[in-house]
Amino acid sequence: MTLQTLQTLPNPRTLQTLILENEYIALALRLLLGFVFVVASIEKIADPNAFAVSIGNYKLVGSGVAVSVATVLPWIELLAGLFLIFGVMMRGSSLLIFLMLIVFTAGVFSAMLRGLDISCGCFSRDPAVGRVGWLKVVENTGLILSSIALFFSRANRFSIAHVISSTKDTHVNDHPVS
Repeated sequence: MTLQTLQTLPNPRTLQTLILENEYIALALRLLLGFVFVVASIEKIADPNAFAVSIGNYKLVGSGVAVSVATVLPWIELLAGLFLIFGVMMRGSSLLIFLMLIVFTAGVFSAMLRGLDISCGCFSRDPAVGRVGWLKVVENTGLILSSIALFFSRANRFSIAHVISSTKDTHVNDHPVS
């Protein structure tokens, strides 16, 4: 490589700053992750028993744990997704989604290693939809990377958190302390 070629390569620090500070990229990632988790939660909330069966198909936990997880987890997915969409507690929501995705991906890997031919249980009760496999791992990896980017992002212009902080700043400036 020549010096001129090296000078034309993008600076990794600049690329990182572009991604982490760009308000539109952050909004797109928030909406993507938020909608994925909201949509994933709806059918699980509507039929927790079917979701408990999906969890049980992984053969990692007993039926009591599967029922408990199937009752609570969809509500956590729903709230974390809505919080991301509206820009409330974005770092905490992206961290929570990251942790869920790590556990989900570990479950998919475990099922693949043990040769289980099961539905992932992500979006549908239909056993033919969303089989565990490499495609699911790749999808989850993309979502994991998005959640990491959101966790470290400082962009919050299109969020309720930004509106609230702007309102507080305005009211503080309206009433100066003497």
